[in-house]
Amino acid sequence: MNLKTGTMVATLAMAASAANAADADHGKALFVECASCHTLSAGGDGVGPGLKGLFGRKAGSLEDFRYSAGMRRSNITWNAQTLDAYLTDPQKEVPGNRMPYSGMPSASDRADLIAYLQAATK
Repeated sequence: MNLKTGTMVATLAMAASAANAADADHGKALFVECASCHTLSAGGDGVGPGLKGLFGRKAGSLEDFRYSAGMRRSNITWNAQTLDAYLTDPQKEVPGNRMPYSGMPSASDRADLIAYLQAATK
């Protein structure tokens, strides 16, 4: 491979990586729908639990929120992969959970929302 070809390959790889990168700004816009039930703060004072400290937290573990039995038994620890699976189809991932949400079919939308949540819930 000559220098010109190598530069072209590197440029294409960087462009593909950027195209696949999650867009946290778009995720923030998507969160508007979630915000009707969830806050980015700690605590379970809303319709849904607060999301502060979500990543690394065991599902159903906030003391001040009344979770469904399904969520308490789920044995999920929230990370990007478990949240992605849950947001795809919450009822399939945690049967009997009370979240009235049918799921987010777009993988890129889920990635964007998760990128936003990772930054916003630290």
